[in-house]
Amino acid sequence: MTTLLITGIAGFIGSNLAKSALEHGYDVRGLDDFSSGKEANLEPIQDQITLFRADLSDVVTLRRACDGADCVLHHAAIASVPRSMNDPMQSHESNATGTLRLLLAARDAGVRRVVFASSSSVYGDQGLLPIHEALPLDPLSPYAASKLAGELYMRILSRFFGIETVCFRYFNVFGPNQDPDSPYSGVLARFIQQMLNGEQPTIFGDGEQTRDFTYIENVVQANLLAVQAPADQVDGRVFNLATGRQASLNEVYAILQRATSYSQSPVYAEPRQADIKHSLADISAARDALGFRPAVGLEEGLRKTVEWYRTASRLIPA
Repeated sequence: MTTLLITGIAGFIGSNLAKSALEHGYDVRGLDDFSSGKEANLEPIQDQITLFRADLSDVVTLRRACDGADCVLHHAAIASVPRSMNDPMQSHESNATGTLRLLLAARDAGVRRVVFASSSSVYGDQGLLPIHEALPLDPLSPYAASKLAGELYMRILSRFFGIETVCFRYFNVFGPNQDPDSPYSGVLARFIQQMLNGEQPTIFGDGEQTRDFTYIENVVQANLLAVQAPADQVDGRVFNLATGRQASLNEVYAILQRATSYSQSPVYAEPRQADIKHSLADISAARDALGFRPAVGLEEGLRKTVEWYRTASRLIPA
């Protein structure tokens, strides 16, 4: 049986990955310090996984967690542009230095492959759309810079240290288990919670900024494909992970209004520092190398996400 180690397993993406990996017959272990991950996210599977409670600075526990693992899906991070602007060193320590520590622990334990959750923020505000992996990179925040540093360490470990690596640049992932209460959570999670609770959401900027919003099932699909993909097709490479569809915040807001039966218009506020204006991914590289084809589109993903939040016990039903 293939053993997967998922770092950040109690977080939004990590917990969804763990549930799907178990359903696909993998042996799953996880590492999390619960600084942002939630115990509740793991309750349905807590008896089916081996859990290591530690952060990426705990080298001893990293080695124990990696020992016997075939593949690491590395999602532990401080995933916030605003937070990185307020505390650049913390983001660097977690996302860059922490990634290097994990890679070295994986190498020493004989792990075959590490899959790294990077970010579309490494591209900056590109004038050319759709964004493909060969474009010059222009990170606009410490968070983006720390993710790019992680990518570079992945490349170096692949070339010179005998471990296979795959990097995914995620584009605006959303779906069940995303924490709407965090000031750093995704905009869609906050919109949905506020609409279901009858509160008026705020859009920073004019709402015409666009994103390639990506439902969580597509991210899970790509990660599990990356576990099994032939090394000669993926080792040392970076792939965009998105749907290849561009949508404005105003468009998404309108879809959510229909899904939640919320009637009020948003409040518009000044744009946030380091926010980009437009984003759209070229996903042809992931399609060709991994066979990745998004299974869930934007509208369906939004409907599924609204239904999950509607039934989540922490929210007041609409």
